[in-house]
Amino acid sequence: MPGLDLSVVGARRPHRADAARNFDALVAAARDVFTEYGADAPLDEVARRADVGIATLYRNFPTREQLLEQVYLTEVDAVCRAAEGAAELGPWEGLTTWLRRFIDYVATKRAVATGIDRGSAAYRAATDALFAAGGPLLARAQQAGTIRTDVDIDDVMRFTMAYTTVNFASAEQRDRMLAVAFDGLAAQPAP
Repeated sequence: MPGLDLSVVGARRPHRADAARNFDALVAAARDVFTEYGADAPLDEVARRADVGIATLYRNFPTREQLLEQVYLTEVDAVCRAAEGAAELGPWEGLTTWLRRFIDYVATKRAVATGIDRGSAAYRAATDALFAAGGPLLARAQQAGTIRTDVDIDDVMRFTMAYTTVNFASAEQRDRMLAVAFDGLAAQPAP
């Protein structure tokens, strides 16, 4: 299962070793700063945490939107690649493990995800990559008879996204509600 082809969308990662290190440091710092402060976080804080000058930040990412997109794409790529490991698990466990990973990503990176233009090429590419990563896991679970056959990957991704918008009272409540949602996906004999 391929990840997201970051060469097609997103900023171009420099080839020179020092420039590539700066690029990676900026993306990592931006991920933390946007998570902490939201999509309107001060970019000078990103540069400070990356230990680079503000000019280096703007040379790599001329706009806030480009930096947000790169963080988003990098994170989505990691979620897509997690599907490879999930495919090594049993059909039910593989799908639910990957969905939990996706939910954890969205829940912790809400500020980044909400800062992305839903009409952008980056958003469309990320969505396509997530569907491509989750689709085979769903199909395998359906073929094994563990997941309902009347749902498709669009249904699963929509319920997963809706789930991430809820503010739960505790981690325990979140886990209980996720178990209920997963039970709704499970193939069950008719009553």
